Formats: sequence, structure tokens, C-alpha cells
Amino acid sequence: MPKTRVVEIEPVTRVEGHGRITVHLDEQNQVDEARLHIVEFRGFERFILGRPLWEVPVVVQRLCGICPVSHHLAAAKAMDRIMGVRKIPPTAEKMRRLMHYGQMIQSHVLHFFHLCSPDLLFGFDAPAAERNIFRVIETNPELARQGVLMRKFGQRLIEVTAGKKIHGTGAVPGGINKNLSIGERDGLLAELPQMLQWARGAVQIAQDYVTEHRALAESFASFNSSHLSLVREDGALELYDGQLRAIDASGNIIFDQVDNQDFNDYLMEEVRPWSYMKFPFIKRRGPIDGWYRVGPLSRLNCAGFIDTPEADQAHQAFKAFTGGQPNPMSLAYHWARMIEVLHCVEKVERLLHDPDLQGTDLIAQGERQEEGIGIIEAPRGTLFHHYKVDEQGLVTFCNLIVSTTNNNEAMNRAVTQVAKSHLSGQAKISEAMLNHLEVAVRAYDPCLSCATHALGQMPLAVELYDAAGGLVEQRVKA
Repeated sequence: MPKTRVVEIEPVTRVEGHGRITVHLDEQNQVDEARLHIVEFRGFERFILGRPLWEVPVVVQRLCGICPVSHHLAAAKAMDRIMGVRKIPPTAEKMRRLMHYGQMIQSHVLHFFHLCSPDLLFGFDAPAAERNIFRVIETNPELARQGVLMRKFGQRLIEVTAGKKIHGTGAVPGGINKNLSIGERDGLLAELPQMLQWARGAVQIAQDYVTEHRALAESFASFNSSHLSLVREDGALELYDGQLRAIDASGNIIFDQVDNQDFNDYLMEEVRPWSYMKFPFIKRRGPIDGWYRVGPLSRLNCAGFIDTPEADQAHQAFKAFTGGQPNPMSLAYHWARMIEVLHCVEKVERLLHDPDLQGTDLIAQGERQEEGIGIIEAPRGTLFHHYKVDEQGLVTFCNLIVSTTNNNEAMNRAVTQVAKSHLSGQAKISEAMLNHLEVAVRAYDPCLSCATHALGQMPLAVELYDAAGGLVEQRVKA
């Protein structure tokens, strides 16, 4: 029986959640296989059963402290359907959009400025003592300051629309529970010029990195895949609402303008014995070939254009970088992420000048339904909430496909590709080599707590196993 070695990274650091990477080496120290493991049990879809429908948009936010707004809004959209409401009042929709753009800004900024910037500024091989946020503050204090204040602006948007910065209650089945006061509006408008300037600068930083490191971006966790996202009816980037579009690696349409309520006709989920995170796939392509990517990279690959001028110009440059073909580079996620921040700041400026935000028609009503589906583009990708309720309005069925779950197969492929490039043939595995695996995972900004509903400490680990299956080396980062 051939002998193998296994490298294990546990925990994977600077991601939201607890995960583990294992790398299996053969007798020649060549990488045979690598896997990203999600090791906590996810039980949220079970313990929400029996809860009243009006409570769901608030309760589901407890899945995560990083992206609670996304779950809040996806659940509210599903409950709109159950309340028989197909279109909520303009004030309600615009308040929800404002809340959502705040979530996108604060989450994207947190990831780019604080979690991944140490890799981009100091290099993947830099000593771990330098590759952290404290070194960023020391060497690039203005950049670190911008990250803090842009995230604060995003959280302020959430606070004035949802009632709280974390786990708010603004969205309710059928609408919203408050409008935006003139004082709240003016306070946000005063900060917008600075936010726009910093967002432009962030796009330039990310674009310059990928352009100047093109050879790295084209070889590091870069592979062809299908892409999935919401788009508007005219094909524009759409983050809050829209229809589903999937494209293949060449940009050909797989399906388009699919109504949210019909997503089960197009997507399925698979489970594998070594992870608690599911593997979704496009039904007609099957589990082997039907996997896809979601998130900023996929949204910009799927969208024909962006309906805000500066972000659209940045999007055109993004498309031109790959000659109009879908961008396959995992490192380009950072560039796409910053274009979305610029887009959201532009959308916020447009919304704050809209008098509908001060309207008083906040909730619509309709004829009660038994089933509802809400889909939204969360910071990390397309988020699905599917519920059924009984005659008393109690939840009888819940299925969530969270953004990170959609990227499960892609993250495993990214880890495998990087492991084969950087660990194969190495007698000794260094910390810098292992960081390359983490960089590949970080590009997707995974929220592992969302994907698994972890409790307690959530670190990430890497393990190395030999050909006989024995643990040879382990790295654990708190």
C-alpha cells in the first residue's frame, strides 16, 4: 500500500469562521489531494422550525455577526412572499437598499483593508510577525485609518435603517418599520465626498495590484468555472433584487432571468462525508460539471454593465483586462470587491437625494401564502432563504444556501491548485508555504460561521499527513 503524508492547517486565519485545510502527500512528497474542511455542525435550519414567521427576519441574523443584514433582508424578502406581497412600498424598498449598501461597504472594506491587506502589502512569504493588521497600521497608517472610517460609514447606514449596527430589526414582513429622518440623511450626506474619494482610491489600489502582479494572478488559484449572480432585467449589476443568471467559463449563458421563486428548478445541493458545508451545483450539468462561483468576481463577470458612472467605468477596465472574457483569477476578487464598494457609495449618494426615503407608506399587505423564497447578493455571493409556514404562521420548513456554500467547490479547487504549486516535492513545509493556502481561501472572503453556524472559538488549521495516513505536521493559529 503506497504511503502518503498529510499537511493540516488548523485554524485558517483572517477569515470569518473556523475551517481546516488538509494536504495529502504521496511517497515522493507530491500533493495528491487538498481539502478545505468545515468542521462545525450547522443546525440552524432545524432549530428555527416552529418559530413564528414575523420573528424569522430577526432570528436568522444570529447566524453571523459579520453579515447579519444579508440574512435579515433575505429572510424579509421570503416573508414578503408568504405575506402575499410581491412589491413593497417605494420607501420600504429604498430603505432596505440603503441598509444593504451599508452592509456591502462595511463587509468589503473590513476584508480588503484589514484581513487581506497584509498579504498584498508585505507578500505571501513575509514573516508572520509582519503579516498582520498591526504592521499595516505601523507602515500604512492612512490606509488603515481609511479602512476604519469607511467601515464606520457602512455601519452608520445600517444603524439608521435597521435600528442597530448589528442584528437590527428594520425590515419586517411586507416592508420596513421606519423611514429616514432629514437629520439622519444630512449627516450621511456630509460624509459622502470623503467616502467617494477613498472608494476611488481603493479601486485603484486593487486594480494596480492585479495589473502589476499579472503573472501571479494568472497562475495563483486561477481556473475556469461557471459563474452565478442576480442581474437586473437589462443585465445590469443588481445587489438587492433581480433575476438569476449563470454563465460558463467562456461567458455563454447557461440560464438567464430565472425568477427567484423557481431557483430549485435550476440548482441542487450535494453533501460529502468530510465537510458539514454543502456543495451546490447547476442541476442540468450534474454534480461533477455543474459547480460554479459566486461573489464579487462572478457578479462582475455576469453583469453586462453597472448603472453608476464611476463603477461602470471601473467595470469596463475590469472586463478589458481579460479581453471581455470572464475573469478566472481568484486574486481578482479583491479588485471586483472594491469596484462594488465604489458602486455602493454612488448608489447611496443617489438614494439620499430621493424624497421617497422620508415617505410614510411603509408596509404592504396581501393574501397569505404557505411558501416564500428570498434571494439577495450578500457581500460573499448569492444568498438563498427558502421557508414554508403552516396555517398558524409557524415555520415548518427552512433551507438556506449561504454565499460561502456556493463557493465550496471553488475554494477546494483553489487550495488544491496552490498546494500542488507550492508544497509538492518539499521535504519541509514552512509557515510561508502554508500561508499561500490561506491566501487562496481568503480571496473568497468566506464566512464559515454563516456556512456552518459555528459556536464558540472559530480558528483555521492546516494538517500534513503521510502516505500511511499518519499526521506528520500541524499548524494551528488562534
